[in-house]
Amino acid sequence: MDGTLIDSVYEHVAAWSLALRAAGIVLPSWKLHRRIGMSGKSFLRELFREIERPQLSSTAIQKLEKTHDDEFSKRIGSLNPLPGAGELLKYLSSRKVRWAIASTGKAKQTHRLLRSLAIPSTIPVVTGDDVSKTKPSPDAFVLASERLGVEIRDCIVVGDSVWDLLAAVRKSALGVGMLSGGYSQEELERAKAFRVYQDPGDLLAHLEQLGIPGSE
Repeated sequence: MDGTLIDSVYEHVAAWSLALRAAGIVLPSWKLHRRIGMSGKSFLRELFREIERPQLSSTAIQKLEKTHDDEFSKRIGSLNPLPGAGELLKYLSSRKVRWAIASTGKAKQTHRLLRSLAIPSTIPVVTGDDVSKTKPSPDAFVLASERLGVEIRDCIVVGDSVWDLLAAVRKSALGVGMLSGGYSQEELERAKAFRVYQDPGDLLAHLEQLGIPGSE
């Protein structure tokens, strides 16, 4: 969702930067961006391992996550869908292509972000609150496929980060990347993206490449 349907990745970077600074941890934004797409706990563990900083206690991690969530929540009202996001979802529904949303974010935050897309109540929405392990674990994608009634290996997982794609291919789903999250095409392809598109509008224009009939 973040960086795939909603233009929110860099707001997450800003929110994490403020949360870390409040704890006396100052890091360049690009290091934070490299971990966006993971759950908060995985994000912090990977980040501290990379910079060779001692790992924080569970209480300290929870405090950082809450500060991030509070800072990010302030920005939700100003965020917009990425180009073509609404049109893509409506087109898939019109063609009776089953689809779901799987996010690492908490349920309350996720549903607030999705308001601008007017997601039908019949569409499964999986959040980080629904699974015990979030990305880069594939659990959210597996649960989404179960709610769709489709084997995960028969699903296409569309994501903007390497973590999305690594999680998808672990369960033999077809991974499709988007550049709208700030990762390069080369990085997404190294993570086994079958195809890479600029944004949802670009994906909509090339659905035939994924075996989905395009518009006439």
